[in-house]
Amino acid sequence: MEGLSTRLIHHPYRAPDGFDAAPVAVHKASTVFFPNVAALRTRRWQDKSGYTYGLHGTPTTFTLEERLATLEGARHCVLAPSGLAAIALVDLALLRAGDEVLIPDNAYGPNLALAQHELAGWGITHRVYDPMDPADLAASIGERTRLVWLEAAGSVTLEFPDVPALVEVVRRANAGRARPIVTALDDTWGAGVAYQPFDWGVDVTMQALTKYASGGADVLMGAVCTRDEALHHALLMTHMRLGLGVGANDAEAVLRGLPSLELRYRAQDERCRALAQWLARQPRVARVLHPALPGSPGHEHWRRLARGAAALLTLVFEPDVASERIDAFCDALRLFRLGYSWAGPVSLCVPYDIPAMRQRPWPHAPRVVRLAVGLEDVEDLRADLAQAWAALG
Repeated sequence: MEGLSTRLIHHPYRAPDGFDAAPVAVHKASTVFFPNVAALRTRRWQDKSGYTYGLHGTPTTFTLEERLATLEGARHCVLAPSGLAAIALVDLALLRAGDEVLIPDNAYGPNLALAQHELAGWGITHRVYDPMDPADLAASIGERTRLVWLEAAGSVTLEFPDVPALVEVVRRANAGRARPIVTALDDTWGAGVAYQPFDWGVDVTMQALTKYASGGADVLMGAVCTRDEALHHALLMTHMRLGLGVGANDAEAVLRGLPSLELRYRAQDERCRALAQWLARQPRVARVLHPALPGSPGHEHWRRLARGAAALLTLVFEPDVASERIDAFCDALRLFRLGYSWAGPVSLCVPYDIPAMRQRPWPHAPRVVRLAVGLEDVEDLRADLAQAWAALG
C-alpha cells in the first residue's frame, strides 16, 4: 500500500461536475497539470483556450478579464497588480528607445513620474500637453510620438476634456505613418459606467480596479483593455515577459464587487453632486471643481459625453486662506478620513499643492483639497464639513 502522504496528495476523488452558484470559483495554482506531453507542448493560454501555468491565467482570472472587457466595451483584457502597473504595462508594451509619449498636464501623478524617471532612463522621452486644448496636443505631436495618454476627468483638478476631439487630432496625425500613434485613456474615474471610451475611437483603456471595481478599499489591481487584436497581443506578450500576475483571492474580491459597481457609482455620484452644490455656496470657497457643476472646466464636454460624474470634488479656497488653515480644516474632519485612493465606502480627504504637480501655470490659489465621497449618509457628511469649517478662520 502507498504511504499516507502519497495517498493524500494523489487522492483519486474528484467532485462531480454540475455545481452552479452566483460566486465565481476561486482557483489557486502555480503548477497546472497536463494529461500528456502532447498537451504540454500544444496547450495555449493566450486565447483562453487552456491553462499552462498559474501566472498566465486560471478560470478565476479569465472570468474576471472577460467581465471587465464587457464593462469597458472592449474585446480583450489583461490584469495587472495595480493601476500604476497597468499604466507601466501600456508604456512598456508600446514604447521603444527613441520614442516619445505625450501626457496630459492633469494626469495621475505617477504616470508622469514613470516617464520622467524609468522611461527617460531607457531613452524614451515625454512631453506634457494641455488636455483642454486640442490645438496644443496637435502642436505637441512629433515624428517620434508613439503614445498619447488621455484622462477624463483629470486627476485632482477634474477638468473634463473633449476626448473625441483629442482622438481626432491623433487620427489626423497618423495619416501616412507606418507606425501609428496609440491613444490610451485612464478610465478609472469613468469606471466603464460614465462613458464608453472605445466609442470615441480610443485604442486602449486602463483602470485602477483598486477603486470602483473593487469598492471595498481592500484590493490593489489594474486592468488594460482594447478592441484591437494586435495591440492586445503586444500587451499580452509584455505582460507575460514581465511576469505580472494577480492573486486569486484578489480576483475573487473584484468579481464580488462588479455586480454592485453601477449601483455604488450612481450612489456616490449622487452624494458627491449634492455636496459639491452645497460647498459652492460656502464662504471661503473660490471654486468647486466637479465636472457636473456649471463653470467647472470642461463642464460642457462632460454634459455632452458622459452619463455620470464619479465621487470626487476639489475645493479651491480663496487666496487669503493660509496653508496651515487648510491643513487644520482637513485635520478637523471626522467622517472624511485622511487617505489616498477613493471609491471605497469611507469618504476621504487629501490636500494638494497643485503647482508642484503640473507643468503649466495654475491660475488659482496653490493649495486645494480633494474630497472623495463614500457611502455615508450625505447629511452626516455635510455636517462633518460644516463643523470643520471653523478651522478655515
